[in-house]
Amino acid sequence: MSFRTSFLGADYQLLTQLTPAAFEAAALALFRYQARHCPPYQAYLAGLARKGGDYDPASVQRLTDIPFLPIEFFKTQEVRTDPTAWQPQEMFRSSGTTLQQRSRHLVRDPALYRANAAAIFERAYGPLTGWTFLALLPSYLEQGESSLVAMVEDFSQRSGQAQPAFFLRDHAGLLRALGKAKRQPGRRVMLFGVTYALLDLAAEYGSAPELQDLVVLETGGMKGRRREMIREELHQELQRAFGPAPIHSEYGMTELLSQAYSPGHGRFYCPPQLRVLLRDPADPFSVSENRPDGAINIIDLANVDSCAFIETKDLARSHPDGSFEVLGRLDNSDIRGCSQLV
Repeated sequence: MSFRTSFLGADYQLLTQLTPAAFEAAALALFRYQARHCPPYQAYLAGLARKGGDYDPASVQRLTDIPFLPIEFFKTQEVRTDPTAWQPQEMFRSSGTTLQQRSRHLVRDPALYRANAAAIFERAYGPLTGWTFLALLPSYLEQGESSLVAMVEDFSQRSGQAQPAFFLRDHAGLLRALGKAKRQPGRRVMLFGVTYALLDLAAEYGSAPELQDLVVLETGGMKGRRREMIREELHQELQRAFGPAPIHSEYGMTELLSQAYSPGHGRFYCPPQLRVLLRDPADPFSVSENRPDGAINIIDLANVDSCAFIETKDLARSHPDGSFEVLGRLDNSDIRGCSQLV
């Protein structure tokens, strides 16, 4: 049995059944494997060793000892584990302007991404068959190869809904679809939206009845189309159009195959296969499980075929219950579409 097969289990079930204690053991096992079999990560660790660090995989005994791969590697390298054993079946690209180099996540098993995302969603929100999904994600649709679009499309198929999920910039058509979806008995309605598009919809239709009594999940992203807003201001403006219920959010990115969700108030909760650690923004190797705020290092065990240990450019605050808030971005880092705004 291969490492990958034993690590994921049948139908990827081992990912979703992890306990906190099992997570650490699984993460350390995956680290030691990827340190030897993911060429860009192996080269990065070798570079650290040449600069005087002791990064022999056998010497790493705790999560905080793991060196995290800077997220920029996904822009310049093919970040793949066991690259000679497989060819990519799908590629996800990050959102960005024409002047930005887009990150690439080469996917060995498209079913893994979709099954993992579905399991995470159902853990947070219940069975997909109880939902109708509609989406306002114009920039993601136009640029193509978006993991977010792939996820929402898969959710809409698994839900069994008859309605199409995507509306590009057709606000009138979306409003009609929302009204129809809300009249279906026994189903809740979730509207995924990139931030600027949700604000455009709110500005055009105000507090129309069709915008009430649904779950609005914003995915971040102004793309320079509106002024940047802090989360509290953004959510207050959206609530004026969509009702008093909290605005939900997703924390995800091209470089990850897992997501964290916020049911409101900007507090994100990790599923069993995802763990956020914080570091001193001025010292990439000062990683802690107890730091109250700092820059995000993230472990995503679903990244078994790429690299599971990623040093991001996002800033966060942690909470005693294990949740985290995204505070913004490090200076001089690219604005990302699937994270919270500064």
